[in-house]
Amino acid sequence: MEEWTRKDLLGLQELDSKEIELILQTAASFKEISTRAVKKVPTLRGKTIVLFFFEPSTRTRSSFELAAKRLSADTLSIATSSSAIQKGETLKDTFKNIEAMQVDCIIIRHSSSGVAHVLAKCMGPSIINAGDGCHEHPTQALLDIFTIKEKKGHIKGLNVSIIGDISHSRVARSNIWGLTKLGANVTVCGPKTLLPKDIEKMPVKVTTDLAEGMKGADVINVLRIQKERQKAGLFPSLREYAMRFGVTTEKLKNYAKEDVMIMHPGPMNRGIEITPDVADGKYSVILEQVTNGIAVRMAVLYLVLQAGDDEQQEQQ
Repeated sequence: MEEWTRKDLLGLQELDSKEIELILQTAASFKEISTRAVKKVPTLRGKTIVLFFFEPSTRTRSSFELAAKRLSADTLSIATSSSAIQKGETLKDTFKNIEAMQVDCIIIRHSSSGVAHVLAKCMGPSIINAGDGCHEHPTQALLDIFTIKEKKGHIKGLNVSIIGDISHSRVARSNIWGLTKLGANVTVCGPKTLLPKDIEKMPVKVTTDLAEGMKGADVINVLRIQKERQKAGLFPSLREYAMRFGVTTEKLKNYAKEDVMIMHPGPMNRGIEITPDVADGKYSVILEQVTNGIAVRMAVLYLVLQAGDDEQQEQQ
């Protein structure tokens, strides 16, 4: 297995299969730490990690913070509402000031696609993309893939269906890149108005028929309807969306495999894209995704900061 050499994690599109596998293997070794009575190791002692989220987040933000603390790193969480950006300071100046405080890693979520990439080009600290616009959300996809592999034993050859608002989903894009690079067959399904124009260029099967989207699926990843990102008129009503594309127990019985695995990146709109009995049912691994998110983010922090140290030593 090759060593990790990137000081940043910006997306899965740029990673190869060996790099993805290395993250998954590292996460597996870190998962055990969270089951101990003392959930802490000194791996990143002395490192300072800044969380800068320009969009609301519960799972990702708290998961990253817990991951950092379980590796003994110091964390600083900055709220956009209390930052100098509110006074007119540019994004670059804000981050350059943070860099001047000798921090080691910045985790950023932003509504604009590509922000993490821009910062990585001009910043010394490691940059981790916690979601940029409709582009990518690499650690969510990594924890999804980790959960699938843990449950199914492998990724290659599995049929994975991603159902819902594909157009506005950074989770979908990262999952597509990661899963297909590891040999999975990916189908995306949703209303035509919620499928991106360039989706055919990605290595996926595309359908607007839920029965076809579910057929033969080993895994179904249900996406949230992202009302905050959508323009009006993309579908008639939430009620009609739920009727046509909502994942229900009856639809699973009619169309999917008996042992299908149900996933959701959260937060859920219960009763719209997924019914409560499916979300809480025996095939759901939604809470296990949350648990695995800490191990995956511990692995990412460890790998990028290790690579960042190596890069600094080479420059010296």
